[in-house]
Amino acid sequence: MALFILATFTVVLYSGHCFDYKVVDLTHIHGNDSIYWPTHTGYELIYSQRGNFGDGLWVASYTLKTTEHLGTHLDAPVHFNQYSWTTHQIPIDHLVGPGVIIDVKDKVKNDLDYRVTVADIEKWEENNGRIPNGAIVIMNSGWHERYPDKKRVFNTEDPIDTKTFHFPSWHEDTVAWMVAHRTIHVLGVDTPSLDYGQSRKFPVHVLISSENICGLENVGYLDRIPASGTIISIGAMKTENGSGCPARVIALIPQGKSTSGANKQQTFLIFIVLCFIYHILLTY
Repeated sequence: MALFILATFTVVLYSGHCFDYKVVDLTHIHGNDSIYWPTHTGYELIYSQRGNFGDGLWVASYTLKTTEHLGTHLDAPVHFNQYSWTTHQIPIDHLVGPGVIIDVKDKVKNDLDYRVTVADIEKWEENNGRIPNGAIVIMNSGWHERYPDKKRVFNTEDPIDTKTFHFPSWHEDTVAWMVAHRTIHVLGVDTPSLDYGQSRKFPVHVLISSENICGLENVGYLDRIPASGTIISIGAMKTENGSGCPARVIALIPQGKSTSGANKQQTFLIFIVLCFIYHILLTY
């Protein structure tokens, strides 16, 4: 039995190395220029230690003070529902999934308050197939080009006054349709909010929070990845009882076979040899 388990493990191990991946960073730099909602506090890095320490050692150790919802960041479901998951309660498999990128750049050109429709989802599925279970679905409006200029990101001359904000996001009817008909783990945008700029009651936030669906805001550089076929991973801090956190978001793009079938042939030969030995042991 041990040999059989070893053989199976070998197949899985070698199969996992049959493909190379391109790694793409979808994260804006977290710093003094990072975008955050004006009712929150910003970013502050305090030098606790920077310089010589002890016997000739050079040490850097800082204190970071920031709102959870800064720059490229995760919204935990508790953000708009007191009974939903906090940051540390989010299952780890809900932070990794197939990437679904809904491109609405052409729609946004004529409507800066555009909200993604069910028709946009249906068009994506016509081209790419049904949204996979556990998907990370992100709107691409091209907004990363405006980041981190607050006036351009919030699309206003007064980035302190939320009533003046104009930017695209999701329509609540579209999100309700996905909740009813698809199984997604994360909903994301490349803008500052999952609700469009003129929203006052934040229905998309409320809906996904009640369904324990995580949110992603200010995602960057979505033009660097395809509409489908990627794996997206969200490096979220496991903060106790958090409502969210700055996140490092990456996409893995399969690049094809790493060799001309050599790995598969090697895997097959190892499997046959180990199974043969296993059979001999059973016989004798």
